Amino acid sequence: MDKELAPEIANRSRNRSLLIGVLIVVGLVVMLLWARNALKTSVESSRIRMAVAETGPVENSLNATGEVIPAFEQIITSPIRASIRRILLLPGTSLKPGQPILDLDKSLSEIEREKIADQLALKRNGIDQLRMKLNKSLYDAEVNDQIKQLNINKLKADVEGARRLQKVGGSTGEDVTRAENLLRVAELEKKQLENDLVYNRQSMGASLRETTLQAQIEEKNLKELDHKLKQANIIADRPGVLTWVNENIGSSVNEGEILAKLADLGSFRIEASCSDVYASQVKAGLPVIIKVNETNLRGQISQVKPAVKNGVVQFVVQLDNSHHASLRPNMKVDVFVITDRVAEAVRVANGPTFKGKHKQYVYVLPKGSNVAQRREVTIGLTNFDFVEIKQGLQAGEQVILTDLSEYENLEEITIDPKKP
Repeated sequence: MDKELAPEIANRSRNRSLLIGVLIVVGLVVMLLWARNALKTSVESSRIRMAVAETGPVENSLNATGEVIPAFEQIITSPIRASIRRILLLPGTSLKPGQPILDLDKSLSEIEREKIADQLALKRNGIDQLRMKLNKSLYDAEVNDQIKQLNINKLKADVEGARRLQKVGGSTGEDVTRAENLLRVAELEKKQLENDLVYNRQSMGASLRETTLQAQIEEKNLKELDHKLKQANIIADRPGVLTWVNENIGSSVNEGEILAKLADLGSFRIEASCSDVYASQVKAGLPVIIKVNETNLRGQISQVKPAVKNGVVQFVVQLDNSHHASLRPNMKVDVFVITDRVAEAVRVANGPTFKGKHKQYVYVLPKGSNVAQRREVTIGLTNFDFVEIKQGLQAGEQVILTDLSEYENLEEITIDPKKP
């Protein structure tokens, strides 16, 4: 039979059980408070950047890279085979029309010019000689023709005399026949002479025309060389800046070899390129935004180059303001090709929180509150400035632009202004 426990022992056991229960309850309360605080994580206000949703136009753009180049660049080449004698100006010099750039040694071309001039003089002298020979031959042929005509007239008279004598019995028929044959031979000789005269006139005329054409060719060659020698005075024909010059003094240059480059630095254009993934979307006439440092310039695509090289599509942008002060030659710029546009849309400034997805979560901070709430939004058009919000946001609401992906599973985030 069991004995009853002493009252002191029973009280001690009951108190131990109560203490254990209280400790368990306190532990559960502490854990709940800790979990609640963990789920309502706070973020320092200095870490976040916010923007207010507004209504306005949004343009969809493709990203590309570009380089600023002069809208006009003149390449000056050597018109003749020569050598560089002196460099008169260095790259970077501002030029005025008529200002000399470099000096060429033109002695070889000048000797060639003298040779062509001598050949032209010989051709012209040959023309004069041929014309005199032609005139003499024509004169001799005409005189012989007149002599033949006089001889024919005499033979005709002989034939008439022989016939009259035959009638009176002073000559025989043989005499008449002989006189007629002599007349016929003389007439044939005259026809032959006239035919030779026509042939000689045509033949010598053709020779004269041939020699004249040869002289004209030599004359054109001389004019062409004179023009090249004039161009060999390497001077600027318009205002600009000398961007490059062949500085190898004494070196020989062939006809057509580049001597200098002249650019108009008052006007620029953009040579841009993008991935061939966008080849079907890049078309001539599309509007373009050029970001130069903190300045946005607008223009349009004036030319799309047909060939795709190394997976890159190249195109040329004509700027609306090609004289902007921020443009510099060979400057690298960001190019945004506008492919679509919405005139009135709810838009937010673009920031790290937008990942390019069609639907995503953002944190919205109500006015007067320091607790940002997670909200799902639908994204429309995007560019480097704005993002179109099709659903999930209204104009006037504040959106956190800072990337808070580390808190993406939290429904609420407290913005703590006290923390630095």
